[in-house]
Amino acid sequence: MPAARESLLDAACTALARRPWSAVRMVDVAAAAGVSRQTLYNEFGSKDGLARALVRREADGYLAGVDRALTGHSDPRDRLTATAEWTTASARENALVRAMLTGCWGERLPAPGLAAVASGSAVSAQRRADGPLPSPADFVALVRDRAVTVLAGPGAGRSDTADLARSCELVVRLALSCVVAPPADNDIADLVRGALHRPPVVP
Repeated sequence: MPAARESLLDAACTALARRPWSAVRMVDVAAAAGVSRQTLYNEFGSKDGLARALVRREADGYLAGVDRALTGHSDPRDRLTATAEWTTASARENALVRAMLTGCWGERLPAPGLAAVASGSAVSAQRRADGPLPSPADFVALVRDRAVTVLAGPGAGRSDTADLARSCELVVRLALSCVVAPPADNDIADLVRGALHRPPVVP
């Protein structure tokens, strides 16, 4: 029931924007999505299951945006700049993305544990959500590795891409520092280009 699941996650996200997660009620989420409360429980199992699914969806959405940023330009610096800009914009606009990237979960947000939880769900998407959730360090590695794969191209070996990986990780960490302490002019692009005095080394 993918359509119902997405509607429920949308409803949960809207509810979270209006009130703290502790005040979000399952019955209200179901009503807002136009489905029964039983359907909600069938999909997610519990409120914790709903929280994990919501976090997983936002994580996937952020990473999909990273992939778009990395393929939207031809110049490696432009690709990394776009990735940094996407990271800071996503964190600014989405409290869950900001929490995932920084590890700072405010009182208004759900704070599901990062470790996998036992899942007896018949819904494959929920079993995935009940698996381990990425930590801030995981996001650094995921974005760095995606960037290296795109910039290096197929067939590049690990020893060939060490310098490239360092450049990519530098950009990711620079973007995260801008999430925590935004620059006065909010111009992430200048910071990234300044950090990359020359194009990343592509094998």
